[in-house]
Amino acid sequence: MTGEASYEGRADGGTDGGIRTFPFDASASVCGVGMQIGPMGSDRAWHADAVRRRVHRIDFHLVLLFTGGPVTHMVDFAEYEARAGSLLWVRPGQVHRFSPSDAYAGTALTMQPGFLPRATVEAAGLYRYDLPPLLTPGPAQLTGLQDSLDQLGREYEDTETLPLSLHTAVLRHTLTAFLLRLAHLAARSAEPGQGQADSTFTRFREAVERGFPTNHSVSAYADALGYSRRTLVRAVRAATGQTPKGFIDRRVILEAKRLLAHTDMPIGRIGVAVGFPDAANFSKYFHQHTGATPVAFRAELR
Repeated sequence: MTGEASYEGRADGGTDGGIRTFPFDASASVCGVGMQIGPMGSDRAWHADAVRRRVHRIDFHLVLLFTGGPVTHMVDFAEYEARAGSLLWVRPGQVHRFSPSDAYAGTALTMQPGFLPRATVEAAGLYRYDLPPLLTPGPAQLTGLQDSLDQLGREYEDTETLPLSLHTAVLRHTLTAFLLRLAHLAARSAEPGQGQADSTFTRFREAVERGFPTNHSVSAYADALGYSRRTLVRAVRAATGQTPKGFIDRRVILEAKRLLAHTDMPIGRIGVAVGFPDAANFSKYFHQHTGATPVAFRAELR
């Protein structure tokens, strides 16, 4: 809808293991482009009431630049308090929940994966899940980010001066400028030794995101991507400080935690959803990596 960032569209009715997934709704975008930008606030229908009330996923990027607050927003088991001048960056697939308060004020930006070319995705670290969602820029950085976002909003609304192909190209360039500023801010919060992810790691991360429910094998990912195991180990260590097996295990455990915490699915079904047809093997694996059984983990949160 014009002037407002929104994801009120259809939701995945249950194929996501009990946590609803809200897809990017290009029909709500100006000219149907793969991004939306607009104000957030209690007087704007910038997300559905159903979204605010419950834990859910999105399959796109959501960046919120706050001009008010405080607001407590949950992302993957952590509560983040955003205030005026804060930015919150929720990446595709992350589980999150809005605060029931109406204190959201500022600008909301959503972006569909695939809207930007791979080189930009890598340069901007769009899939650095190791970085915290909440970012706090200094005054000069905040001014640069706000100016860049304001310019993006103006370009988004301007549908009269350029044909659609050029309008979309300008949006991509302007969005890239904002995201590079945002990535620079996010990278400052990275742990020492964690550098920019290269294309090898990016391809591995994408493959794990698609395949972790059924594939936990480092060798299988290396073969599918056309890399040697040694090349994959080197790339994943450089990007995350972890081994490829550790990276896969963390993704599997995170998904299991999400489903245990936010759904009523039986333990056995959750095991199947993350690649363990045998419930006993799933419980053993979960305990090995968390120090708790799935039953105990769920009970502790309820």
